Amino acid sequence: MKLPRISGADLVKILSKKGFYVKHRVGSHVIMRRDSPFAQTSVPQHAELDRGTLRAIMTQAGLTREDVNF
Repeated sequence: MKLPRISGADLVKILSKKGFYVKHRVGSHVIMRRDSPFAQTSVPQHAELDRGTLRAIMTQAGLTREDVNF
C-alpha cells in the first residue's frame, strides 16, 4: 500500500496531535519537537510532500501508516 500524498501543513497537524509542537521555523521548513520521548523533525511546507520525505519524517517521529491515513 502506497503512502498518501499529503501537504506539509497536513503533516504538521498530524504531528501536533501526536504530542509535537512547533519549535521554530527556518525558511519554508517547520522544526517540530516532542519532549517525551524526545524526537525532533523538520517538515517542509510544500503543497505535496514526496513519499520518501514523508517516510523519513514518519521514521523520525515514530508514526505509522495508520497515523497519516485519513
